[in-house]
Amino acid sequence: MKPLASGTATALNGRLRAPGDKSISHRALILGALSVGCTRVTGLLEGEDVLCTAEAMRTLGAGVARGPDGAWIIDGVGLGGLAEPQNVLDFGNSGTGARLVMGVVASHAFTSFFTGDASLRRRPMGRVAEPLQRIGARIVAREGGRLPLAVIGAASPLPISYRLPVASAQVKSAVLLAGLNAPGETLVVEPQPTRDHSERMLRHFGAEVTVSDAPEGRRIILQGQPELKAADLAVPGDPSSAAFPAVAALVVPGSEVVIEGVGVNPLRAGLFETLREMGADITFSRERIEGGEPIADLKVRTSALTGVEVPAERAPRMIDEYPVLAVAASFAKGRTVMHGLGELRVKESDRLAAIAQGLAACGVTVAVAGDSLAVEGLGAPPPGGAEIAAKLDHRIAMAFLVLGLAASRPVRIDDGATIATSFPGFVEAMNGLGAGITPLAP
Repeated sequence: MKPLASGTATALNGRLRAPGDKSISHRALILGALSVGCTRVTGLLEGEDVLCTAEAMRTLGAGVARGPDGAWIIDGVGLGGLAEPQNVLDFGNSGTGARLVMGVVASHAFTSFFTGDASLRRRPMGRVAEPLQRIGARIVAREGGRLPLAVIGAASPLPISYRLPVASAQVKSAVLLAGLNAPGETLVVEPQPTRDHSERMLRHFGAEVTVSDAPEGRRIILQGQPELKAADLAVPGDPSSAAFPAVAALVVPGSEVVIEGVGVNPLRAGLFETLREMGADITFSRERIEGGEPIADLKVRTSALTGVEVPAERAPRMIDEYPVLAVAASFAKGRTVMHGLGELRVKESDRLAAIAQGLAACGVTVAVAGDSLAVEGLGAPPPGGAEIAAKLDHRIAMAFLVLGLAASRPVRIDDGATIATSFPGFVEAMNGLGAGITPLAP
């Protein structure tokens, strides 16, 4: 247990760089391992989630090591060159790592065993297993499709056409990764566009991927059995991590913060779009493209926020940012309603319930109706003064620490240990801007 408390900050000022994008870091390790040659990755997130994926790719036969200059070097084995793992693949708290690697091994003719921590073992894997079994893999799991599970890879994987029942970048990516080792075309149709890091990075490593819009949704076609070639990569700052200092700067009076090198991929930028609709003073500068991804520096100043209605179709572009958006909404004037949040129920925790319970404990009026969350903001700091059960969820922990920086009374969280999964050094980075986040005795 690592309890933490945050008390009212006078102002946040300065510059920081968000840790490397978690989604891109996972994919860089995986595709580097599947490529021929040596890939050099800079800016890789060195959080526990990504380190679990690095260890998994080592166990599958790739060379993965951190160099003395901080860059990561991946000696790839080439497509189809992975080896049967001699140990169980343990993904800790990382649903992304587990689901993507399930896709990789589904089209390799060997057996792999997957597990994770208590939180990950509660999360359903059935919606990934279903299309992978169509490709020819066998998957044996606990009741409800949960970890621990075994993936018995297909000896002769088949390309499939698959329409996602719900918008999920993880399921889409798992199918595409499995399709790499299958002949012919693998087609994925998604009803709503989700983050496209996999498509961009597959092209970066030499795969042929085409994307088009059709009446039934967004169509992604992958040509199977390409020769992936090593390609160096710079990982941008994670917009999901940048969200926490950004919202903190918006709600703590007198703040001005610059967050450097943040990925601003349009399919990940829903939070910044929503905050601007609420009246947030957020500007982009030094906009550029690196490794196929758009990047910018963000300047954020304290702003008077107003409640808005957030449409369901925006959810895939900001699914991980709803906890901290709900915190911002608690400071806004008027009601903010967020729709289409069903996916939050199967994250590291039931995030929808955790957000509502935490805000209510801090004196904020909230309501959950189906997959929608309504937050009644008073245009003033909420009372705070609560102890929040983070439920082994890094984003719940960070969101409520942000709330405590501008609430009337300090906010405590029962355990911040999982913050390291996505934002190592979060407390130090925030305190470097002027926050007051302190450890408590267990």
